[in-house]
Amino acid sequence: MTSKIAKVKRTATSVLLRLQKQNPEPKCELFFKTDYQLLVSVVLSAQSTDKMVNRCMEPLYRKNMTPETVIKMGIKGFESKIRSLGLAPTKAKNVFHLSRRVVEEFQGRVPDSREELESLPGVGRKTASVVLAEVFHHPTLAVDTHVFRVTRRLGLHNESTPMKAEGRLMEVVPSRFLPKAHHWFIQLGRYTCKAQKPLCHLCHVQDLCPSSLPL
Repeated sequence: MTSKIAKVKRTATSVLLRLQKQNPEPKCELFFKTDYQLLVSVVLSAQSTDKMVNRCMEPLYRKNMTPETVIKMGIKGFESKIRSLGLAPTKAKNVFHLSRRVVEEFQGRVPDSREELESLPGVGRKTASVVLAEVFHHPTLAVDTHVFRVTRRLGLHNESTPMKAEGRLMEVVPSRFLPKAHHWFIQLGRYTCKAQKPLCHLCHVQDLCPSSLPL
């Protein structure tokens, strides 16, 4: 391990220990009752917020929505339920065809391998990583816009894309913090280290952050 990577790894460890102390058991903010429902919500959350997805989907989930429910609704029927979300027509098609695949190829279960998950319509690397972490507790780190921004500001990577950032972060984030690190970074980015006006004076790791604003 190079001295530079070792230094970044020490910083990552210090940051994550602080965030862990603040919130030992971070939770996904998407509402779901089943693995399938989580998969659907993560697909729907692209270019949307967890709150907006929950507003659309919680009533359906509380009625025990299954893949068969969506297949019975059809694409247009499901689209009518998610019209308030961005890219609703495309997302409705993806969720419909995803649901058919889950029933026809996976006997109604959500697959537990990255390759199988990423073969489903609307499921990219980030979505697969979230499901693998949340449902199957794989040591993954999904890099969304919050994780990408926060970890870059903290000096944990200097990459230009989420994919490259993920590779670097998997080098410097100790495995014992996975998969919870995803939630800690997201919550830091969502509520404190905001894109436009970061609230550095409220940040628990300000003294560890090279990008922080002065008090």
